[in-house]
Amino acid sequence: MPKLERDGEVFVLHLDADDENRFHPDRLAALEAAFDEVEAAEGPRALVTAGSGKFWSNGLDLDWLLNHGDQYAGYLDRVHALLARTLASPVVTVAALNGHTFAAGAMWALAHDFRVMRADRGYVCLPEVDLDLSFQRGMSDLIRARLAPQVAHEAMTTGRRYGGGQALAAGIVDAVADAGELLGAAVELARPLAGKSRAARGQIKEMLYSETLAALRTPTVV
Repeated sequence: MPKLERDGEVFVLHLDADDENRFHPDRLAALEAAFDEVEAAEGPRALVTAGSGKFWSNGLDLDWLLNHGDQYAGYLDRVHALLARTLASPVVTVAALNGHTFAAGAMWALAHDFRVMRADRGYVCLPEVDLDLSFQRGMSDLIRARLAPQVAHEAMTTGRRYGGGQALAAGIVDAVADAGELLGAAVELARPLAGKSRAARGQIKEMLYSETLAALRTPTVV
C-alpha cells in the first residue's frame, strides 16, 4: 500500500507496489486517506507522488474489474473522484514519474499540477485505441484540459508512447531528471509553492476546470 512521509513542507506519497500501482479498491482507499491527511495538515504543504521500479501507475485494475463487473459504475466513479480531487486540490501536487504511466494512471498524472519524469526510462501512454476502448467523458475532458489540442489528439487517437524527452517536448511533463535525482527534483519543484494560499488555489482550480470537474463528478451510467 502507498506510504506517506513528510519532508518539511512537502509530503511524499510513495506508491511502491509489485502490481503496477493499479487502482485496486484497497489502493484507492489508501490514496483517499493520504489526501485527507495532507489536506488536514497545518501550515504550508505540498504533495509529491512517487513510484519506484518499473511503474508509476498503469491505471485501472482490470483483473479486479473482470471479477467484479457488477461494481463497474461505482468503481469508475471512485477513480473519477480521485482524478477530480487531484485536479482541484488546494495543495500543490507534483508527480514524480519513475516509470511507465499508462491509461488512467496517465490521466491521474495529468491531474497533478506538475510532472517530473525520468529521462531515460518509462513511457507516458494513453493506449485505449489499441485496447478498443473509448474514453469516459470526464477522462476525455481532463486530457483535453491539460494537454495542447494537437498533443491530446495524437496521444488519444494513436496510443503513442512518449519517453521522457518526447513528453517534455510535447508539454506532457514539466521537467525530466535522472533516476537518482527524480524525487529530489519533484520535491524542490513543490517546496516553494507550498506556502501559497490554499483557499485561493482551490477556488482558482475549481473555476479553471469547472467543466472537467463537473464531468468527472457526474455518476457513471452503464
